[in-house]
Amino acid sequence: MKPTRTTAKQSKEGGKKQPAAITKKMLIGEVLAACPESVPAFLESGFHCLGCGAANWETIEQGAISHGIDADELVKKINAKTKKS
Repeated sequence: MKPTRTTAKQSKEGGKKQPAAITKKMLIGEVLAACPESVPAFLESGFHCLGCGAANWETIEQGAISHGIDADELVKKINAKTKKS
């Protein structure tokens, strides 16, 4: 299955484009680049290899499976961390 990209919206911080919502089908590197505030959610979940080369082609779901992490729970945490009020 090919990774999907969500529509982006302008962030209040420096005009960066940020995905409307993070999904488990998104590439890890894409999420990290667009939403650096997601890093703590990855780390708190036990996902410590964020600088790995695979992050550029691996989806959140694929990475979670390889690390024994529940992808749906990880995505919930990431979206909670990246939610803007």
